[in-house]
Amino acid sequence: MDVSQLPLNALRVFEASARHGSFTRAGLELRVTQTAVSHQVKALEEVLGVTLFTRLPRGLALTDEGHALLPVLTDAFRRMSATLSQFEEGNFREVLTVGVVGTFAIGWLLPRLKTFKDMHPHVDFRLKTNNNRSDILLDGLDFFIRFGDGAWHGTDAIHLMDAPLSPVCAPAIAGRLQAPKDLAGEELLRSYRMDEWSIWFRAAGIQPPSLRGWMFDSSLTLVDAAIQGVGVALVPVAMFARQIEEGHIVQPFGITALTGGYWLTRLKSRSETPAMKAFRQWLLDEVEAG
Repeated sequence: MDVSQLPLNALRVFEASARHGSFTRAGLELRVTQTAVSHQVKALEEVLGVTLFTRLPRGLALTDEGHALLPVLTDAFRRMSATLSQFEEGNFREVLTVGVVGTFAIGWLLPRLKTFKDMHPHVDFRLKTNNNRSDILLDGLDFFIRFGDGAWHGTDAIHLMDAPLSPVCAPAIAGRLQAPKDLAGEELLRSYRMDEWSIWFRAAGIQPPSLRGWMFDSSLTLVDAAIQGVGVALVPVAMFARQIEEGHIVQPFGITALTGGYWLTRLKSRSETPAMKAFRQWLLDEVEAG
């Protein structure tokens, strides 16, 4: 099929309808009537020769064909919007959107980010933090700095650094911890990675105790809870060097366990822009410099 023959406006209407799951809400976004939206979608279905939506009593459901088309259009419209925004007010600026797991953003990236700004003032940098779970395509990310083992489907991953885990706690709790076995009598704060404490206890050479109790979706909130004396948190200690140096938390044992590291990732289908290349090189230089 000749893409140049496809009705661009109808593609935009389909994308909005699919995002909202409603012709009415798509019409409100695009400032046209619900009837106009329905006609545009029907015309697009006729051109493509497929059904894109299943009409339900309350809303819309994408067909398999609709599911295949949506992410392609979402990415295309996002990239067009990003490119056009570079020419606002007669100035050319490159937009760079980077998703970063919050622990790495606060503990490592933000204190260094000004140097990138000074080196590349033409880059319009946009940072999105998350708890390590994101969809690079649907969230419109150029890069995603994430924690894990580097194996993500359809993704190029560059290893930045390891992230050894070790327990941290408030000074009052640290005072009663003489050996790793003493942790069995404390509240062990957990992340959604259920095996981390077990891996650390095995590294310490002791049998892991039964785990139960409080759970958090971020190392940042884990450490905040530990500072408040709620319990002992298992976190990548290098990301919390400032809190340890200032005495807010204590690392009672030098034993660490490695369950993953931080990686710079991008979709293999995503070609690198000049801004992406500049950021990647700057980031790797900063990691090498320590």
